[in-house]
Amino acid sequence: MASDLLQNEYSKEYAVLIGEFRIGDRALGGDHPVYVVAELSANHLQDFHIAEEIVKRAKLAGANAIKTQTYSPDSLTINFATGGEKACQGTIWQGTPLYELYSRACTPMEWQEKIRDLAVGLGMDFFSTAFSEKDVEFLEKLDVPVHKIASFEIVDIPLIEYMASTGKPLIISTGMATIDEIHEAVDTAVSFGAPQVLLLKCTSAYPAKPEEMHLATIPDMRKRFGVPVGLSDHSMDLEVPMTAVAMGACLVEKHLTLDRGLGGPDSKFSLEPDEFDRMVKSIRLVERCKGNITYGPTEEEKNSLPCRRSLYAVKDIMAGEKLSLDNVRSIRPAYGLHPREMRSVLGRKAARNIKAGEPLEWSMLSDES
Repeated sequence: MASDLLQNEYSKEYAVLIGEFRIGDRALGGDHPVYVVAELSANHLQDFHIAEEIVKRAKLAGANAIKTQTYSPDSLTINFATGGEKACQGTIWQGTPLYELYSRACTPMEWQEKIRDLAVGLGMDFFSTAFSEKDVEFLEKLDVPVHKIASFEIVDIPLIEYMASTGKPLIISTGMATIDEIHEAVDTAVSFGAPQVLLLKCTSAYPAKPEEMHLATIPDMRKRFGVPVGLSDHSMDLEVPMTAVAMGACLVEKHLTLDRGLGGPDSKFSLEPDEFDRMVKSIRLVERCKGNITYGPTEEEKNSLPCRRSLYAVKDIMAGEKLSLDNVRSIRPAYGLHPREMRSVLGRKAARNIKAGEPLEWSMLSDES
């Protein structure tokens, strides 16, 4: 059961309990670069050579990590579960019994160490989503740097307890979850030893429509739960992860396939390598655009400062002649008195002859009105 933190609309207590979120040597959130995860999932089509190629393409596209899903069909269901044959109604997997779907989609256990070694050898991190305690134990033997709870498992509190008890950071995907369910999951993770928690905004539709992403939830989640927030994206629009990053997402997870035409359980909501590459480049551009909170001119803008306005004589003004709106204007460039001085200048007499086009200086004016 969740603690009294459930009663707080905006809780800062988690932020006290949870330190900086790290995956291996990389820190996430704050001023750190967005962490990009390439999800292998079922796109290997049960062919290890395809899996290898996806890992290599992920590296070329700029991914920071490869993520798999670690389960057997029995981790998720049983072959004779009542209703298993109709659970996928209304989805792209409609008509496929759950046990059959997971049999086709699972990544063979004997591949995962090889995938890890390939990813790490290429300079990427490797981790996975586990779906049972047995799967967690398997991943612990692979020494993954972080564990992940899938959106559908956010209600599996015993599984969260077990993952958290490993002492590894925990990523929790939140598709379909209510505020109370997320509070309960985070509270459980902290209570059972997870040193850091990161939440993923997720829409559990495949593919997800842009209007169903509700990315405005990202900054709210950061404030409400006091933890870093990323995006698990099942949409097919590159603007979605770009927008999420602009709204504060520190991690973007996206499915990667060699070719959607190859088919497979996840192909319809997966990016091809050139699309994934464009996504990463776009994320890096958005990061540069976000920059830091700053006021005043940038280094480049300093070159434009002379193009501001200042006070100029726009007609010849004879010594002793009064300055007026007829002979003085605020114009570009900015080599004269500041425009705010207009009221102080008007009505004063010229201390010398001032030529039309000269920027005004105090030394040109007498104190006489």
